[in-house]
Amino acid sequence: MSIIHQAAAVIRSVDAEIIGGHPSTGRMLLDSSATGGALSTMRITLGEGADGAVPHTHTTASEMFYVLDGQAQVLAGNEVLTLEQGDVAVVPPDMAHAFAAAPGSEADLLIVITPGVERFEYFRLLARLKAGQATLEELLDSQERFDNHFLDSPAWTKARS
Repeated sequence: MSIIHQAAAVIRSVDAEIIGGHPSTGRMLLDSSATGGALSTMRITLGEGADGAVPHTHTTASEMFYVLDGQAQVLAGNEVLTLEQGDVAVVPPDMAHAFAAAPGSEADLLIVITPGVERFEYFRLLARLKAGQATLEELLDSQERFDNHFLDSPAWTKARS
């Protein structure tokens, strides 16, 4: 029997790439390539009532939302949950989900996708789109590559209006 030893995946806070800016800032922690495919993780800080991600699904990965501080709204299927500090929710593959800071609240979230999907280039693409350096067509064309499939959610639209 052979034992395989892998190095621990570590990112120091000062070394994490930061994308975006108020009201939505992402701190890219470890991508799939850094964890041997086990997971991808980010920390997302949202200003009061700020949107995080629009409704979407992943075909191969579950996504975990852990609220470090504040309150967040999370879409899980057709249900919109309000999570508070210390709460955690995990959505399985193929379940519609989205997240945002709850109205009147800020939110600080640790997000983990498992198994890992190379996602950091997706978030860089979103930042370029916001800055006018990429197109919506590029984002839509990237859905298969990043296993991020957009959809409509009447429950999310109603909760966020």
